[in-house]
Amino acid sequence: MTIEQMMLDIEALIFASDKPLTADDISMLLKPTEEVEEAGLFSEKLPAALMAIVEKYASDFYPFEVKQIGGGYQFLSKKEFYPTLAKLNGEKYTKKLSTAAMETLAIVAYRQPITKSEIEHIRGVNSDYSVQKLLEKELIVISGRHEEMVGKPLIYSTSKSFMDYLGLNSLEELPKLSEILSEEMLVPTPAAEAIPEAPMQLIVTEEGNLEEIPANTDSLESQA
Repeated sequence: MTIEQMMLDIEALIFASDKPLTADDISMLLKPTEEVEEAGLFSEKLPAALMAIVEKYASDFYPFEVKQIGGGYQFLSKKEFYPTLAKLNGEKYTKKLSTAAMETLAIVAYRQPITKSEIEHIRGVNSDYSVQKLLEKELIVISGRHEEMVGKPLIYSTSKSFMDYLGLNSLEELPKLSEILSEEMLVPTPAAEAIPEAPMQLIVTEEGNLEEIPANTDSLESQA
């Protein structure tokens, strides 16, 4: 098999896969099994073929690229085309996380595995809503229980989807905390300035859709 043919086969596999393909996955699917010598040559050519594919689609000629994320290779649209793709996919793909959810996600990413009480100790506020939203968006997962703490509370970690969204192969690729603090990109909410997260409620719009809005705290207090 020539390296050109190998590249075409690899591109076809990456394109058709619904998840990132690792080099081992590709090798298992394409590696010849009949002749030992041919199999050895395949193993030698594979890294060069993968590198050539990545370089090929890095060209400005293509609106997409092959990136290594989550330990594997995947076709992804280039970020400069996100506004164009948002017109096709709709606003649900462009909604941003709230500041509270971003704080919570950052704490989980850098301190995982971590319990909700530990998250709340760092943030200084109740984080039930933020944790639930991150679980719904599959950015974090329940990874077990803290066996050494009273009550054995649940512990949370970032998910594979989190890695995919950020284009990371491993958590080691996250920016160092010292770099983040020096840029003042993220500062945990001081306890003295903490404001509890607003309770939310679901309403039915005139169009018959469910919409989440802040709850009427006045009516809640009068019911208490």
